[in-house]
Amino acid sequence: MVTGAAKVRFGDPRIELAHGAGGKASRRLIEGLLLPYLSNETLADLGDAAYLEVQGSRLAFTADSFVVKPPVFPGGSIGELAVNGTVNDLAVAGAKPLALVATLILEAGLSTSVLEAEVAAMAEAARRAGVAVVGGDTKVVEHGKADGFYITTAGVGLVDSRVSLSARGVRPGDQVLLSGPIGDHGITVLLARGELDLEADLASDTRPVWPMVVALVDAAAPGLRWMRDPTRGGVATALNELAREAGVAVLLEEEAVPVRPVVRGACEILGFDPLHIANEGQFLAVVSPEYADAALEALKRVPGGEAATRVGEIRETPAKVVLASSRYGGTRVVDMLVGDPLPRIC
Repeated sequence: MVTGAAKVRFGDPRIELAHGAGGKASRRLIEGLLLPYLSNETLADLGDAAYLEVQGSRLAFTADSFVVKPPVFPGGSIGELAVNGTVNDLAVAGAKPLALVATLILEAGLSTSVLEAEVAAMAEAARRAGVAVVGGDTKVVEHGKADGFYITTAGVGLVDSRVSLSARGVRPGDQVLLSGPIGDHGITVLLARGELDLEADLASDTRPVWPMVVALVDAAAPGLRWMRDPTRGGVATALNELAREAGVAVLLEEEAVPVRPVVRGACEILGFDPLHIANEGQFLAVVSPEYADAALEALKRVPGGEAATRVGEIRETPAKVVLASSRYGGTRVVDMLVGDPLPRIC
């Protein structure tokens, strides 16, 4: 008998697209099937990066896969996304990205010019992020088996000694900050597919967030509790994970959350909540109240962080719940993403 099998609580008979969307189904797969077999002290945190102590240094280690359709979209492409997504997972762990490795899964028949363009995009994104791609692997599968190509990256970073980030450190009264407008990436990729009769002047927000993280740490390291980049599942899923892991409530001021009119309009037409739409160049931070103003001012001084804002507060109750308050005084429960309304966006 395989050790851990008795602990498996995953009852779904087969894997569906929703299991990769970053919402409830993903959480059910991870907690119900993967963790019972792979569980260890480091993995228990379920963050975007794992922390490792190596000869007196604290390192962050992360991995991600990218299966974007279409691979090129306004504002970016799968190659650029593969670099930015990985360095951002390190950044929100408080770690300066040091090096990446990349694995390419290529479909037979893929145009060499398409592959060259994406390798060039990776190289340029790595240059902008100040990180090197130091190794990797390449595999080729039969035609029709990989939608052109997939990219998997892994990265390592050096954790800033001034910070110790964990959901367990979050306390009632802490302030929730957001670096900028949400939903740009998910809606951009959706519209780039050309399946909807909608036109919009919109581009993905894919970019490295490390410059903003550095400014935030410099200004508010003692009060910095937690950070996360709200990619799959969006802001709603990231904050629900925080509320659950910290055993607190998150009160979100819905009108304070920046959403571009074109994104809000597309979501209204399609029946989506902008809080569930993926982002690739924004991050959330929880800061103690005495450091919140300094943290926000620091973010606003960084190019690209001008729209940073305070969007909510940590409360004691109702525990493990995210609430959104409206300007009229009403509140609604904001749940994790259910299903997969926008597959293949990152």
